[in-house]
Amino acid sequence: MKKLILLFCSFFLFLVPVNSQNLLTFMKLQPEIVNIKEIPHNPFFNKTYEVMVRQYLDYSDTTKGSFLQRVFVSDKSVKSPVVFITEGYGADYIGNKQYINELSPLLQANRIGVEHRYFGKSVPDPLEWKYMTVENAANDHHRVVQLFKKYYSGKWISTGISKGGFTSLAFRTFFPEDVVGTVAYVGPLNFGVEDGRHEVFLRHVGTRDCRKKIVSFQKEILRRRNEMMPLLKKYAEDKKMNFFMDLNKVLDYSVLEYSFSFWQWGNSCEKIPSVTAADTTLFNYFVKVIGPGYFAYDKNGKKSPFFYQAALEEGYYGYDTRPFKGLLSIKNTRGYLNRYMIPCDYNIKFNRKVDLLVNHYMKKKATNVILIYGGNDPWTASSANIRSKGNNLKIIKLGGCHKTRIANLPEEQKKEVLRLLNNFISL
Repeated sequence: MKKLILLFCSFFLFLVPVNSQNLLTFMKLQPEIVNIKEIPHNPFFNKTYEVMVRQYLDYSDTTKGSFLQRVFVSDKSVKSPVVFITEGYGADYIGNKQYINELSPLLQANRIGVEHRYFGKSVPDPLEWKYMTVENAANDHHRVVQLFKKYYSGKWISTGISKGGFTSLAFRTFFPEDVVGTVAYVGPLNFGVEDGRHEVFLRHVGTRDCRKKIVSFQKEILRRRNEMMPLLKKYAEDKKMNFFMDLNKVLDYSVLEYSFSFWQWGNSCEKIPSVTAADTTLFNYFVKVIGPGYFAYDKNGKKSPFFYQAALEEGYYGYDTRPFKGLLSIKNTRGYLNRYMIPCDYNIKFNRKVDLLVNHYMKKKATNVILIYGGNDPWTASSANIRSKGNNLKIIKLGGCHKTRIANLPEEQKKEVLRLLNNFISL
């Protein structure tokens, strides 16, 4: 009799309309969802769950196997809009109860955040890099959307920041009907493993006096190589860092990276030390702006997937060495990503097919897309362009950096974005 009652109850659950179930009941009934765990949530939401969703390794051949991808589901209301975060990296931050993306309060929306494949807890075992493609990632996102659309009845807006911004645009390119709109923040669209536009951008960004001060600082670090090397060695030992290159090259690449990092994160020219400052003063400031750890061996696998994708499909930037002639120990920086940054012991041939596909979609077919960039952010050099028709908008904040968001836009730009955003939801 007990078995008959349980069987009847299970059958009854499948007859109950999805929207009359609660979220937890719904997720327990989905065979793709496992390891459901309620976690502390931001007070804006009613509940937040961390779950694992079973995804295919290769969507062109689903017999290749599967892996578990981490997804965070923050519930507001079954009928409210859904903000869908296509994270480009690991997603630990989404599980922090203090975190809330800016779109959910603006739209009174639920939030679903997907950790990118091969990052964080979403790593296949065994790890085969050949399945780490933009198209496979887009299919991951498509499956999550289709899964939770069976529960949430509101409009969906996809969004992402930086690499996640590009991920959001790629997802929209492959599955344009999955969401009604997209907000992509500071997301580059590169066309080469060393795209070439960033070096030009850095020669013109900001004021002439600031650029001169940056170059003077970089040169001074290199001129004091003998004094910097013991400091760098101790720094690396204290931080337990290992590198695929010798420390002289680490210093060189860190100096070359400095100007990109400086402008990307909105540093102040007034805080650059004088070239007459003490060695420790120069070094301590230097490692605050660009820590040598950027070039360190990635023992935890947090950066390796990013550099692999950059070398394979998503592209990256190169370095202008001309201002430092005679001061560098390296002769040529071309191909540095393959030599020092990727997790595989072979050269990866860059394939720009996906970037051209995204570019074509943005220029010819995109609808309801908002692009937000910072005017001083070097990634804006390779920003996506969007067609003027189709209810689209591209915003570049004057003087903005990689931290540019709707909340810190000038009032007129903010109003323009909010008007369009609310228009997406009301369509």
